[in-house]
Amino acid sequence: MTCVDLGTSGVLRQLLDLLADGASGEQLAQVAVAARAAGHTSAEVEAAVEVALRIRHTLTEHRRREAELTALFDTARDLSKLRDLDEVLRSIVRRARMLLRADLSYLSMNDEEAGSTYMRVTDGSVSSLLTRLRIGHGDGLGGLVAQTAHPYASADYLHDERFAHTRPIDEAVRAERMVGILGVPMSLGSKVIGVLFAADRARRDFTVEEVALLSSLADHAAVAIDNAQLLAETRRANEEMHRGEDTHDRLMQLVLRGGDLVAVAGEMAAVLGGGLVLFDESGTELARVGTEPLPPPEAAIARSRSSGRAVPAGTDWVCAVLAGPEPLGCLVLTGHRALGVADRRLFERAAVVTALLLLLRRSVARAEDEVRGELLTDLLTAPSRNPTALLARGRRLGIDLAAPYTVLIAHVDGASRRRLAMACRRCAALVGLHAEQVVMLVAAGAPSSLATKLSAELSATVDAPVTVGASGPAAGPTALAAAAAEATRCVRSLLALGRAGHGAALADLGFVGQLIGDRTDLASYVRAILGPVLDYDERRGTDLIDTLRAYFDSGTNLTRAKDSLHVHVNTVVQRLDRIASLLGEDWHSPDRALEIQLALRLRQLHA
Repeated sequence: MTCVDLGTSGVLRQLLDLLADGASGEQLAQVAVAARAAGHTSAEVEAAVEVALRIRHTLTEHRRREAELTALFDTARDLSKLRDLDEVLRSIVRRARMLLRADLSYLSMNDEEAGSTYMRVTDGSVSSLLTRLRIGHGDGLGGLVAQTAHPYASADYLHDERFAHTRPIDEAVRAERMVGILGVPMSLGSKVIGVLFAADRARRDFTVEEVALLSSLADHAAVAIDNAQLLAETRRANEEMHRGEDTHDRLMQLVLRGGDLVAVAGEMAAVLGGGLVLFDESGTELARVGTEPLPPPEAAIARSRSSGRAVPAGTDWVCAVLAGPEPLGCLVLTGHRALGVADRRLFERAAVVTALLLLLRRSVARAEDEVRGELLTDLLTAPSRNPTALLARGRRLGIDLAAPYTVLIAHVDGASRRRLAMACRRCAALVGLHAEQVVMLVAAGAPSSLATKLSAELSATVDAPVTVGASGPAAGPTALAAAAAEATRCVRSLLALGRAGHGAALADLGFVGQLIGDRTDLASYVRAILGPVLDYDERRGTDLIDTLRAYFDSGTNLTRAKDSLHVHVNTVVQRLDRIASLLGEDWHSPDRALEIQLALRLRQLHA
């Protein structure tokens, strides 16, 4: 460069012009070289050049800082526009690489429960090892940043003994050919949520300014991540709220349209993706969808009733169904090891809707019970007063009292009669309480078999012995009332005979049934007791019946019996052996002997 005027004032003018044109430091230094070459050097010239160089350095730093600040502002503006968390993280890493002019950059997020930090996003990476890397707190450069919340830099990481080297970290560093690495914490208050890295594939001494720049970007990034997470949580909360409201509305519409317990259970099971069982307050299953039968989890039910919330029970979840403090039952959701907060709230909402449905059912049932109870009371107490009106009232309830019904009376001690009546509804056309007994009208079935079956089933349901007496079939108010009276006598006889928890008709009670029944069929009774002997005599022309009567008339004495029959004693023994083969070896037991003697006497009286 040629200096026209080498005087001091000329040098100063030249330096100012160069500074104004943005000349490099080398160009400024050439002014002093040219002055010395012309022999016009002086202390003033040297000092002026030095000042010019300092001014240029300051201007350069200002421009660099201005560019960095502009970039940071642009980054903050861009990050504030992003809503998706993954998009936010990718933008952060991309900006970090650009601002520090690094070969690659990456970001890890802290896993508080595992006590580690894992790679979330990379930019410029060439190996899959880095993306799969999980770093324990304190391990390597990144683990130390996550643990201490302070930035760390290394010009040559693999040979830097300040860090706790681990095989997975070093393998990832070698795979990426990283040498210089800088890591800074992303913090919210005192909590480190992740680490932001910049790295070069050559040795690099990161300056204080570069550490500050990456730290500033990390601060922006932490705020942007927090905002994105809050926005995502808000969005999820809104979605869960809308989902909960929608589910609640669907369940309520189902209830208001008259949906039953199975329909509500099916809807809830579909929403939560599992099986559902509804039990009443006594542990009786009311509805079940999508799962096998299971016993009510008593301990979990007690915990749920106490807390008023859904509680886990092994792999299932249990929620008590409550109406204020009154327990109505419980819901059991099967097949869920974990139930999220939103689904737990849905499950609890389902319990509230179920409580409403059970209360509605109870109100309807009580109203129906009152109407049916009045019909049943009038039917059993005054059947002949106005039978036409009774038939009409029955038709309004969907019951044809002119059709044949088997009448059953159920008696229980140690359990609620109302609960027993509710259990009977599943199999009877008309059920009600009358004279402290449960009365049932069943449209089909033989009295004896129905009584036996229902006694066993109801005893298991209410967990107490249920005694059932049966009569019928009978049709019409008067006949039904008479059948109910006979079934009541049958129940009393069963209890008197010590057969509580059994079911029978009067015909099953032998001579006892004949004695207390008001529709006695003596011929059928005689035939039921002596039929095999009578048939044998008729086929063979023998007279075993007379031998049997003579045996009992002689007080079961063989000698007096053979004298009465005018036969040898061996003949009497042979005939009695034949009778045993026909009536059974227990024919001479006290109970059987009494029934046989009564049948012989009745046959003799009606001969």
